[in-house]
Amino acid sequence: MRGRTAYILILSVVSLLAIGIVMLQSTGAFAPDSRGDMYHFVRRQTFWLCIGLVVLVGASLTDYRWWGKFWPHLYALAAVLLVLCFVPPIGMKINGSWRWINLGFASFQPSELAKVASLVFLAWWYHRHENETKSFLRGFVMPLGAVALLIGLIAMEVDLGASALIGLTAVCVMFVGGASLLWLVPMFVAALAGLVYAVLHNPERFARILAFLDPEKARLDEGLQQWQALVAFGSGGVSGAGLGNGRLKMLYLPYAHTDFIFPMIGEELGLRFTLLVVFCFLLMLLAGALIAMNAKDRFGMLLGFGITIVIALQAAINIGVTTSLLPNKGMPLPFISYGGSNLAVNMLLVGILLNIHRQGRRLPKPRTRAVPATSLAVRF
Repeated sequence: MRGRTAYILILSVVSLLAIGIVMLQSTGAFAPDSRGDMYHFVRRQTFWLCIGLVVLVGASLTDYRWWGKFWPHLYALAAVLLVLCFVPPIGMKINGSWRWINLGFASFQPSELAKVASLVFLAWWYHRHENETKSFLRGFVMPLGAVALLIGLIAMEVDLGASALIGLTAVCVMFVGGASLLWLVPMFVAALAGLVYAVLHNPERFARILAFLDPEKARLDEGLQQWQALVAFGSGGVSGAGLGNGRLKMLYLPYAHTDFIFPMIGEELGLRFTLLVVFCFLLMLLAGALIAMNAKDRFGMLLGFGITIVIALQAAINIGVTTSLLPNKGMPLPFISYGGSNLAVNMLLVGILLNIHRQGRRLPKPRTRAVPATSLAVRF
């Protein structure tokens, strides 16, 4: 099984990418910002996919321990780019949030790079201070403070989804790294309480919670997206309405090509393909776990585990939101939703995971005990 782990991982990613491009072609033409060009989003996504493939190949050929050596540079770059989000004209304010920077030829979301910086830093820290993971200062306060700085900058952009994703992933990595539950559990409870406080004191987010609790009552305002998503799943049934025959994408379901592309898969391709998407993510989770467990060293194990968790959590949150199992929070579906920054960074993470696999522990070959020729002669 371990020898085929990389093939399983690559097959899962390729399958998700193929479904994403096909569905983007079907849904992107009806998006309000498609500029009347039915291939607008497909071309841009293909452009980022090419960049992602180059990044994936480069990362798979680069020793993953290189990231541990240069984590300060990566961390500083992520922090600087997050600050630049608030500096126009470099920073771009879209839909009331300062989440993007203008690259000239495209826009980039620095919070995606912050995910990588956080994972690399935590893996390096708990590898470097393996004997001090239970201490309060080096095992809890210092690593948490470094990650909290990036999370704070992202939260100031009004991006609670990315903040929560990085924070939850950090807690998982810290737990596996050996941090004491005596500190992690109270910190998690406090963070959850802070999130509840922020939601209750924000009318828009509080309305989303109410819409989640009673989606039918709020189906015309805050619950519109999730209600229409459920209609899309119901309309598709098992076999789907057929590729290109979906109706909800025709301005009925906002952001059908980004955060809510999963219901469009259900409407046009049916239950079989939605289950295929879930199955691909489960295969990625299994492959990533096997790669992490067979890593050459502790740094590779923690980095592989963090990469697997951050992709799996993002997929789980998106699927949970679009199926009304979680409150509405904009988050793209990895490898499928439209979004160049997310796609390129996820391809980078997969490339690092492949390199961890390439350099993983080699299982010893079973030794065959030599049988003397005389004993063979006696036996026969």
